[in-house]
Amino acid sequence: MSPTRAAGLVIFRQTNQIIQFLLLQTSYGQHHWTPPKGHVDPGESDWVTALRETQEEAGLSENDLEIYKDISKALNYEVKGKPKVVVYWLAKLKNPDQAVTLSDEHQDLKWLPLQQAQEISGFKDMQNLLAEFYDSALKVV
Repeated sequence: MSPTRAAGLVIFRQTNQIIQFLLLQTSYGQHHWTPPKGHVDPGESDWVTALRETQEEAGLSENDLEIYKDISKALNYEVKGKPKVVVYWLAKLKNPDQAVTLSDEHQDLKWLPLQQAQEISGFKDMQNLLAEFYDSALKVV
């Protein structure tokens, strides 16, 4: 069985020398917190999906972001017994004061420093990804 594919962007901003990650709280299921992401549509690349989902879920376009195409990571896990792969790229919000516009798929958003972002994400693989992307973010700010 081939895995379900999804893609998204792990977005950070820097304010007062602090790196904060954007996490969105789903308005369905267990209301988990996640970076903007979504399923890859037929014929769509992971990259196009990540940009589309970020626009749909957070109201942020490619022009609002500095995207590091060479900094990416795929997470592999199971959802309801079926394999899933989610590819994330690191992106920096160019204007740290820019508003995020949620879609109806999400009910809340938070900008959080690394430790709090890891705590709220709840999943070990996402916690590790955030730590890796934090280290990368330190090198590009």
